[in-house]
Amino acid sequence: MTNYVLVAGSWLGAWAWDEVAAELRAAGHDAHPLTLSGLAERQGVPAGQQTHVQDIVDEIERLDLREVVLVGHSYAGVPVGQAAERIGDRLRRVVFVDSNVPVDGESFLSGWPSDHVRQSIADNAGFWPPFGTDDYAGEGLTDEQIARLVGGGTPHPGATLTEPAVLKRPLGELPATYVLCSLDGGGEPDPLVSALVRDQGWQLVRLATGHWPMFSQPRELARVLRESAATD
Repeated sequence: MTNYVLVAGSWLGAWAWDEVAAELRAAGHDAHPLTLSGLAERQGVPAGQQTHVQDIVDEIERLDLREVVLVGHSYAGVPVGQAAERIGDRLRRVVFVDSNVPVDGESFLSGWPSDHVRQSIADNAGFWPPFGTDDYAGEGLTDEQIARLVGGGTPHPGATLTEPAVLKRPLGELPATYVLCSLDGGGEPDPLVSALVRDQGWQLVRLATGHWPMFSQPRELARVLRESAATD
């Protein structure tokens, strides 16, 4: 039995993993979706990036989980990658789902054109407002799935996006799978991830879907997570 700790990206809470968690449990595993501080039912809790890293570590230690597959989607890849190195031999594998990966000393907003996000945070009392309906177009989502995302999204604490990651050792030392989501099933990850796949033996899996596969393809994503746990 594998323990899956599931962390969704910006604006989302544990609820985003409902269908994936059900698939994993039906296959005989334990699934532990996690809401990070300041989001969903934890709105109002102050949060910086290291708060989110500690949220993940604390949950794993609180539940005394072993054989952990730690899963981070989108933004959550940044705190998940840091937490993965801090839980030591509790970790079985880390899975980055169409996500950013942490770079020591760099923030989630580093390395891509993000001035509009910084301005949005400044204009909204330190929070990044959730996407609206039109922002989810072209991502392989049904109208019902988009309505769930829009209805469930909550403002994201801006400090978690602008504060730097802290890594104690090279990221490539982690046993890792990267799930690349693209509607045509092709494309390549960013240069950093491509180098980790090429030089450090990270597994690369492609899903022919958009950026929110826990909604658009939950059964297929659960299969990928199960198979990644069996990867040496």
